[in-house]
Amino acid sequence: MITRKSKREVQQMQEAADLLVATHKELAKRIKPGVTTLELDKFVEKFLEEHGATPEQKGYNGYPYAICASLNDEICHGFPTEKPLEDGDIVTIDMVVNLNGGLADSAWTYAVGNVDEKGQKLIEVTKEALYKGVAQAKHGNRLGDIGHAIQSYAETEGFSVVRDFTGHGIGPTIHEDPHVPHYGLPNKGIRLKEGMVITIEPMINEGDWRSKMDDNGWTARTIDKGRSAQFEHQIVVTKEDPIILTEQDK
Repeated sequence: MITRKSKREVQQMQEAADLLVATHKELAKRIKPGVTTLELDKFVEKFLEEHGATPEQKGYNGYPYAICASLNDEICHGFPTEKPLEDGDIVTIDMVVNLNGGLADSAWTYAVGNVDEKGQKLIEVTKEALYKGVAQAKHGNRLGDIGHAIQSYAETEGFSVVRDFTGHGIGPTIHEDPHVPHYGLPNKGIRLKEGMVITIEPMINEGDWRSKMDDNGWTARTIDKGRSAQFEHQIVVTKEDPIILTEQDK
């Protein structure tokens, strides 16, 4: 069932989102060669605790960490580890913040040190694809309009769009209806309505779009070892432009 959120619920989510954005900005200062993603995970949990919040995905279906840290060919749900980041890596940090019952969800891909030209392009195209999808998230449009905008742009730039993982509704719980594919045809799928709150989170690959699962049952990676990037915003559908709750540039 798809629910439309009240102004009070949106405000709660905005407060959580403000803290999530602050957390990402702190992470951006810390991500560099030699740092481990487990250190980043511990920083996030402590930072959220100091601000009266908790990492919502820790314990969700048994997930053991405060963040997902997906490195290079890992598409999503990467486990933080004690392996130091290396110059030239790309790493996606995804997290969900719970602040007084309001949830905020956002992922960001970071360049570690000096990333090669194709890796930089992958990051830039994925971020731009996110915003092209967000621009379609208006009252009266359909989910297919979001996916088509993302897919057509990413594929034109020579990359592929992951099909196995989607965006989603969010509210009192992390994952709600509807699923939000990052591929598809325009004017197809569920019609968007004012008050819906969804995540748009394209995962874009260098090579093949398909994924395989690690033995941990969580981490998905590319089948051809190509790199993958992801950017995610949480947005509110309105009759005007969508409201980006997790915008980092405001």
